[in-house]
This record gives sequence, C-alpha cells and structure tokens, in this order.
Amino acid sequence: MADEAAIVELLGQPKGCPIRYTVANTGAIPKGSIMQISGDRTITKADTDGQFFAGIAVADKVTNDGSVTLGVWTKGIFDLRTEVGSPAIVEGERVKISGANLIVLADDDSIANAQEVVGVALQPASSATPTTIAVAIGIY
Repeated sequence: MADEAAIVELLGQPKGCPIRYTVANTGAIPKGSIMQISGDRTITKADTDGQFFAGIAVADKVTNDGSVTLGVWTKGIFDLRTEVGSPAIVEGERVKISGANLIVLADDDSIANAQEVVGVALQPASSATPTTIAVAIGIY
C-alpha cells in the first residue's frame, strides 16, 4: 500500500454512491486507490496530473483473478495525501490528481476542466511537507 485513501465517512444512498466500471484483469489495484477514467466505462489507477477522476476503489483487485469490474466510491469524505512541494491548500479549495494516490491544489491555471477535480479540501495543507487531509468528494 502506498498512500491509499482512507474512508472518513461515506455519504449518500447507498453509502458512498458506488459506481461499477470495467478494469483490466491484469494488474493489482489496492482498496482506496484513486481511479481515473481511461476509456469507455473503463478505469485504471490514477498516476499523473491531467487525469479525469472516476472515484476511489471500493475493494482490492487482485492480478489475474478473473474479475473485470470494480466499484468506486463517488461520494464521501476521505483522507488523502498531498504531493510534496505542491502549493499550499486552504480548506474549501478544490484539489486534483497529482500522482499515484496523491493530490494537489486545483487552481484555474492547472486544471483543463472540472473532471480533473477530486474534491474539496476540508483541512489546510502546507506546501513544505506531504500531509494527509480530509477531502469531500462528490459534493462540490
């Protein structure tokens, strides 16, 4: 595991408002991974800036287990990790995917469109050190 999201509170009905997507049978996906839309109702682990947020993996996906679908939570509050050296984040600001299970400030100069936004920061984060902060997804 490497900085996967941790549930603080699932919101909506059903809890977390899960959506099921197609995933490749190859490659492991840990529960709590930030996922990005990679094709026609298909998702992969997010790992870089500019990717469109799909949700947070509901369960572990084991390599070559035969499963080709995975649910993602789309509404709730999750603890997420900030990228080292990213701009400071103030509570109430939007954040986006930065790297594998990492987020940064989503300012007007850095987001191509709203689909890059992961959620709204509920806590501040320093620019000097990586920090775990609560982020509300699916409610902005």
